Amino acid sequence: MVTVKAHEDESQEQLLRRFRRKVIRSRILSEVRQKRWFISKSELKRINKKKAIRRLRRRQNNNRSQ
Repeated sequence: MVTVKAHEDESQEQLLRRFRRKVIRSRILSEVRQKRWFISKSELKRINKKKAIRRLRRRQNNNRSQ
């Protein structure tokens, strides 16, 4: 569970911004979105394999450009 305590002289907007950042970094929302629908194990493996391939391609493209 993400908690944020207000600092001295911190506005509500700053506090809310800090809270949102913590929620994003904790990946709570992405987990909730994934668990919204049931995905079989074989489908999950296929999705993860696709993600891994994309990651490798991005890394290779980044290495070529440098």
